[in-house]
Amino acid sequence: MKKHFLFVSVPASGHVNPTLALVSELIDRGHAVSYAVGPDQADAVRATGAEVVELPTRMPDINPGAKLDPEHIRMMTEFFLTDVRQSMPILLDRFAANPPDAVCFDMITLTGRMLGDKLGIPAIALTPSFASNENFDLRQRMMAAHTGQSGPTAEDLERIQAAVAELGQEFGVDVPAFVGGTPAELNLVFLPKEFQLEHETFDERFHFIGPSLGDRENETYQPADQRRPLLFISLGTAFNDRPEFYRLCIEAFADTQWQVAMSVGNRIDIGALGEIPENFDVRTSFPQPAVLRHATAFISHTGMNSTMESLYCGVPIVAVPQMAEQAANAARAEELGVGIKLDPETVTTTELRDAVDRMAIDQKVRANLTRLREAVIRAGGAPAGADALEAHLA
Repeated sequence: MKKHFLFVSVPASGHVNPTLALVSELIDRGHAVSYAVGPDQADAVRATGAEVVELPTRMPDINPGAKLDPEHIRMMTEFFLTDVRQSMPILLDRFAANPPDAVCFDMITLTGRMLGDKLGIPAIALTPSFASNENFDLRQRMMAAHTGQSGPTAEDLERIQAAVAELGQEFGVDVPAFVGGTPAELNLVFLPKEFQLEHETFDERFHFIGPSLGDRENETYQPADQRRPLLFISLGTAFNDRPEFYRLCIEAFADTQWQVAMSVGNRIDIGALGEIPENFDVRTSFPQPAVLRHATAFISHTGMNSTMESLYCGVPIVAVPQMAEQAANAARAEELGVGIKLDPETVTTTELRDAVDRMAIDQKVRANLTRLREAVIRAGGAPAGADALEAHLA
């Protein structure tokens, strides 16, 4: 029997992109899919054929280097609480009389799980980064590392939870803990289990389906010079306004054996970077999986999407993380022997060159990449996720 799935996500590419192939897979199987998201990601969702329920949500402008101090925590808490207050009335007006069969919610939001509780329908968690359970929670661990220093105190965290409880009373639902809440009955995690931290503690509620490229699998890119090894450089789509870093890369790899494809985002004036060497192809964006299929090495911020696509294509990572969660991804890649982590604040041209050259030729790294690429493929991607959803509702 065909079902109606509602997806709810924050409007950030790192959270929406992993779900798009799953949405397409469900639609191909004859299911109906509605997707509630802010305007910044509405077009990407609409391209899958899903019905877009547009929410007013826009991501806050966050300094990637911001520490978990009380002001940062306050700002993020206010964002999530405001998002619920703005989004829940829209979703209840749209779906209260004719509820979907299930709501699939991004794991950092409260809205989707609250809606599932309010409508009495299954709520499935979508996790584009490290999953959490009763034994492990990356956010709690990161917060604990700052507690008592410049970070939130126990009193701060108590105030956050009190505000979340008050929000639940407003809508007449039980609200899970804002940090470290109980996992959903079904959790779809967009990475292979082998990459998950403390993966041995996760039970059958968690399906590690790995990444899926969807239509991006068909994108193309052709290097200008087939004789040179290709180095891809990208800091992702969110925290990429780093002109000084791009100039450092130009200095490091100008007139070397490397052919370089460098993505700088749409906040950068490419002309202001100075003279572009002949072995550089600099653009606001590239079709990333298509470039990675040709690449020998990848200088990356190690967002989880980019990290998974690098593993999918078997490309070693030189990590220059821009925020704490990316640093955790970089550390895991280094631990598994498929990358090396550099300090983005102090990295030099020599360190960049040495790291890229090492990753490109290290045979142990290549063997580890082969092993993890097989794990990514074995995870099953979007078809495995759709199977899990169908079985859960059956």
